Amino acid sequence: MANGGGGGGGSSGGGGGGGSSLRMSSNIHANHLSLDASSSSSSSSSSSSSSSSSSSSSVHEPKMDALIIPVTMEVPCDSRGQRMWWAFLASSMVTFFGGLFIILLWRTLKYLWTVCCHCGGKTKEAQKINNGSSQADGTLKPVDEKEEAVAAEVGWMTSVKDWAGVMISAQTLTGRVLVVLVFALSIGALVIYFIDSSNPIESCQNFYKDFTLQIDMAFNVFFLLYFGLRFIAANDKLWFWLEVNSVVDFFTVPPVFVSVYLNRSWLGLRFLRALRLIQFSEILQFLNILKTSNSIKLVNLLSIFISTWLTAAGFIHLVENSGDPWENFQNNQALTYWECVYLLMVTMSTVGYGDVYAKTTLGRLFMVFFILGGLAMFASYVPEIIELIGNRKKYGGSYSAVSGRKHIVVCGHITLESVSNFLKDFLHKDRDDVNVEIVFLHNISPNLELEALFKRHFTQVEFYQGSVLNPHDLARVKIESADACLILANKYCADPDAEDASNIMRVISIKNYHPKIRIITQMLQYHNKAHLLNIPSWNWKEGDDAICLAELKLGFIAQSCLAQGLSTMLANLFSMRSFIKIEEDTWQKYYLEGVSNEMYTEYLSSAFVGLSFPTVCELCFVKLKLLMIAIEYKSANRESRILINPGNHLKIQEGTLGFFIASDAKEVKRAFFYCKACHDDITDPKRIKKCGCKRPKMSIYKRMRRACCFDCGRSERDCSCMSGRVRGNVDTLERAFPLSSVSVNDCSTSFRAFEDEQPSTLSPKKKQRNGGMRNSPNTSPKLMRHDPLLIPGNDQIDNMDSNVKKYDSTGMFHWCAPKEIEKVILTRSEAAMTVLSGHVVVCIFGDVSSALIGLRNLVMPLRASNFHYHELKHIVFVGSIEYLKREWETLHNFPKVSILPGTPLSRADLRAVNINLCDMCVILSANQNNIDDTSLQDKECILASLNIKSMQFDDSIGVLQANSQGFTPPGMDRSSPDNSPVHGMLRQPSITTGVNIPIITELVNDTNVQFLDQDDDDDPDTELYLTQPFACGTAFAVSVLDSLMSATYFNDNILTLIRTLVTGGATPELEALIAEENALRGGYSTPQTLANRDRCRVAQLALLDGPFADLGDGGCYGDLFCKALKTYNMLCFGIYRLRDAHLSTPSQCTKRYVITNPPYEFELVPTDLIFCLMQFDHNAGQSRASLSHSSHSSQSSSKKSSSVHSIPSTANRQNRPKSRESRDKQNRKEMVYR
Repeated sequence: MANGGGGGGGSSGGGGGGGSSLRMSSNIHANHLSLDASSSSSSSSSSSSSSSSSSSSSVHEPKMDALIIPVTMEVPCDSRGQRMWWAFLASSMVTFFGGLFIILLWRTLKYLWTVCCHCGGKTKEAQKINNGSSQADGTLKPVDEKEEAVAAEVGWMTSVKDWAGVMISAQTLTGRVLVVLVFALSIGALVIYFIDSSNPIESCQNFYKDFTLQIDMAFNVFFLLYFGLRFIAANDKLWFWLEVNSVVDFFTVPPVFVSVYLNRSWLGLRFLRALRLIQFSEILQFLNILKTSNSIKLVNLLSIFISTWLTAAGFIHLVENSGDPWENFQNNQALTYWECVYLLMVTMSTVGYGDVYAKTTLGRLFMVFFILGGLAMFASYVPEIIELIGNRKKYGGSYSAVSGRKHIVVCGHITLESVSNFLKDFLHKDRDDVNVEIVFLHNISPNLELEALFKRHFTQVEFYQGSVLNPHDLARVKIESADACLILANKYCADPDAEDASNIMRVISIKNYHPKIRIITQMLQYHNKAHLLNIPSWNWKEGDDAICLAELKLGFIAQSCLAQGLSTMLANLFSMRSFIKIEEDTWQKYYLEGVSNEMYTEYLSSAFVGLSFPTVCELCFVKLKLLMIAIEYKSANRESRILINPGNHLKIQEGTLGFFIASDAKEVKRAFFYCKACHDDITDPKRIKKCGCKRPKMSIYKRMRRACCFDCGRSERDCSCMSGRVRGNVDTLERAFPLSSVSVNDCSTSFRAFEDEQPSTLSPKKKQRNGGMRNSPNTSPKLMRHDPLLIPGNDQIDNMDSNVKKYDSTGMFHWCAPKEIEKVILTRSEAAMTVLSGHVVVCIFGDVSSALIGLRNLVMPLRASNFHYHELKHIVFVGSIEYLKREWETLHNFPKVSILPGTPLSRADLRAVNINLCDMCVILSANQNNIDDTSLQDKECILASLNIKSMQFDDSIGVLQANSQGFTPPGMDRSSPDNSPVHGMLRQPSITTGVNIPIITELVNDTNVQFLDQDDDDDPDTELYLTQPFACGTAFAVSVLDSLMSATYFNDNILTLIRTLVTGGATPELEALIAEENALRGGYSTPQTLANRDRCRVAQLALLDGPFADLGDGGCYGDLFCKALKTYNMLCFGIYRLRDAHLSTPSQCTKRYVITNPPYEFELVPTDLIFCLMQFDHNAGQSRASLSHSSHSSQSSSKKSSSVHSIPSTANRQNRPKSRESRDKQNRKEMVYR
């Protein structure tokens, strides 16, 4: 055989039989046609069963006027092998043009009919008018029967048209299913075309044996029915006939029916099915897969580009494999469909390698026009597609939840600093294995540094770009299955209220999408927390928490005014720090040993059930090497309350949750595994592990009876009361003494007072500043039946002034009637004459345009009701009066508050308020976030701190003023024993240099801490907690509060405990009250409100003198811990030590640093100050000179020290004023106000 692949004719070849020639011709491609005459004669002889003789006698002669196509012996094709492509093409042309002619003819006739009817209508209308006027009765003529038929016909056609429109529209489910089905079948027909393209262009096939032809026939029958629906529903039949989808049907559906009739197959124009791909984006929109404009645009461009490409390739495949008709189809070439696809791509891209090219005239003519359109499409579509794909969000996927692994969503202010701080604490190694995946959601893609951070933690961290305000993005991160959602705030924003509003909107959006999700959010301003209460699904009982940075920051600073260094200790406790071992005997060694401690919770073993809190606390410290500071107590109605150092009246219940200070979570497990039978003789706490003993459980009623007896205060085994009264007394006392969630009193508050058996013989030389203890050091505490303060007798009830409001309505804070700001303003001379001492100076930078920092959060802990009135430290604000006027609305209900208008940078103002005699100087700024340069954000606070430290004071001035008869500090009474050295209000020799003034400075930028102390050697890159100012408690940065987010997530009780310690007693009920009135409301003294005063507080205990002086010189910390706990119910938890106390040579340095939870054998020095949780002293409010402790500042013990002292003699008691009002009256005589 010879191939006719060139532009000329074919060549003949001889030899071989006819049957062999036919078999070979049936296997070659349709473009390789033969003009061999012998094949034709052999074919005819074969049909007459004489193929053998005909083949042997035939003469091979070429015939140019005949074309032979592949035939199958079973199919009765044309005996000459004549091609029938024109029949297939004619069927499509006749259908298209015939229908077009009918539509045009119909429109023409309709137009003519309308014109004719218009003329005849006017004549009929005139006749009707004339006939109507001739009728006397005025009745109308009946409607013509023909018009009724037309109306009925129009109604029927309209119904059918509406039905067809509903069937093909995507507005109904049926319509969507039909549209999707048509598209799917069109793609199926296109796939069949791809399969058949490997066969010749035209061939003889049996419909009953060809499976692909049968499937294609079924598809086209469906397309025909769908075409009919579309035709019926079309409003404009002409435009419908000319649209792309209709043209596709015209050239693909009729040829299939012709194929069945002729038993032939012709590829023809079936490639036009590729134009259906243009509707791909519409189909995806119907299925709700494409929702964004970018995705719709991208799919549109891709579908148009690909459908045009495939359609053009199909046309080239047809003409190149068939040849030109005027060349008698002799200039064809064999090209597969995919080679044509390749040819069209290199043509569109103008590359044109030349390896494949068009040979036919039709093909080349088509390529000329295609290059013009294809090049334009390629140049415009491809860059736009690449741009859309390139601009597609890199982090735009969806989170896939892992079975058995929880995940949390973190959103809000996502930056390198905030994320690194969060991950460092959340994924700390000291926690148990954190099987939680962290999903960050932010609307801005991360920068390279943040992206690198995510990659370093890729096993536990994922990032997605989006917004929590978009429900679609919330669905992407699976917020409905998340364990919690954490919202970070921008602590350095210029507008805190706007930042809080943004986070509140995030909470609203998340709660609206999934109301049950637990949310922990950071808030900057305390007053904005009230807006969270407006969200219906916000429920703090279910774990929702708002960490108010201003509240906690100022609360930490306020506690440092009462016990300097406490802010550092608490910040280190809830932050996860790794242990850094230092061999050298330096202050850093002991500080870092304490830094490695954190706060944990664990359920107590049943071995502790029935024991008092001090007993369990001592056992945990001595034997388990754990420090327990609080428990979660469940009352009879199963309400949980956190009790901090509740005292020996409370007995441990089954399943009590304890709060521990330890170095890691594994150590705390000892409290759960401890068994008295198995571990009583074990000395190494590491050997305390789970044992096989069974732990019996008691009923709730049994546990309540074991806890305490409400009549005698004894345990059940020692109680001789009637058992039937127990349950009734539980309910009675619960109603009489309701407790807040932060109260440390309990069911047996009524028997907490101690009896004073004898006065102490201790030396009264050292001062005290924070009230007193209820016991003398030489007496053993005995339990009274009733507390004379909490359960008033008849005399006390008579003496109770019901017309005076001393506390707020909750009984948690001291309260006074609102005062005008003009009444508390002091001039410089008035402040100097007041001779302030033992007070708190607050240096505040701010102006009329500064953001409010919420000074109420600083004052509230200093006005907590667990202080007696005479123990309250006077607070003096030094700053801009314009700024303080804006804050005054939240401060006017607190007593002992004064304002000196001025500037903290003025030494005259500082001397006027006796800054050298203050207990603490607080430096704050409201202008920090208004500066772009982070290194300059703290410039005002740093300048004020350095200014104070460089001041010099004359000792004689302080001594003379302190002893002048005409100058009495505000709130003090010289006739009172409080003014004696026993109580400690008058000081020892005053400070002569500003370096020794106790100062705490608030910083925004952690790196600026290096500028506070000029004599330290801290590296600028040192972390904040490792710097000397932070270790000494003289600097505090809001960044340390970032750790509270992860701490709250793992244990929401931690936040409650921290707020209990630093806010002075703020409760959710109080927050709701403040949200209503934005101010504290006064309340009358009742047993319920007085019971809320009975809660412990943080204080500092001096070892230089007093009942613990014998332990101060070389004693063990563990002995001090046990003695303080047994004797005074005081819980020690840290040491505030002089920086150079470890040196053998004396040092003039008065700086101190914090040691958290030292071990039992830790050696004490006489100058140490001990952090402790002391009980509320009821008797101090009456005697005002009971056993006291020191509220010590960071000064040398030789200049400022305090000790525990005994109750003074009765004579001293009789000299005191009988009421607070008399003392205030006397003070007003001696104080001059404007």
